[in-house]
Amino acid sequence: MLSQGSPVRWTAPDGRWTEPDLHLFPQDGHRYEIVDGSLHVTPPPPGPAHDAAVEAVVLALRAAAPPDWWVCARLGVEIDSSSLVPDVTVLRPRSSGAIWVDPADVALVVEVESPETRRYDRLLKPAVYASAGIPAYWRVEPGAALSVHMLDGAAYRQLQRVEGAEPVKLDAPYPIRVSRF
Repeated sequence: MLSQGSPVRWTAPDGRWTEPDLHLFPQDGHRYEIVDGSLHVTPPPPGPAHDAAVEAVVLALRAAAPPDWWVCARLGVEIDSSSLVPDVTVLRPRSSGAIWVDPADVALVVEVESPETRRYDRLLKPAVYASAGIPAYWRVEPGAALSVHMLDGAAYRQLQRVEGAEPVKLDAPYPIRVSRF
């Protein structure tokens, strides 16, 4: 149903987008992020598979987490002039607990792919995470595979690809047994 009034009008900021500008947008399922001062919008994932995979990753990581580690879904990470929202973030003990966390507090970021975010999750976001020094990056292809990446210099190197239902032991961000999600 359409509102009887005029649509809400807003203007883009002069210059680069910043984290406070993200508060202009509704909580409508779209993901609003900033990369190097440019706004990026991705549509809501189609169907429940994406959310189920995010929940499964969160549950697995929380079950294995040592005391004082935090596992959060859709927590923002502020990296220089970028503000990204990974599907799952693992924070080290004594993290700030801020809504937008410092990458120095982050031990792992996880992105769950959908057809609309495949290139963004495989190319752009890992490059930004790596530039911030986040040591581990996982990419989940729901129902198919988990790709485990570790920071190697200035970029991520894939260490393992988990495709089967048989659990595999991983050492980072802490010891955990996982299978594909």
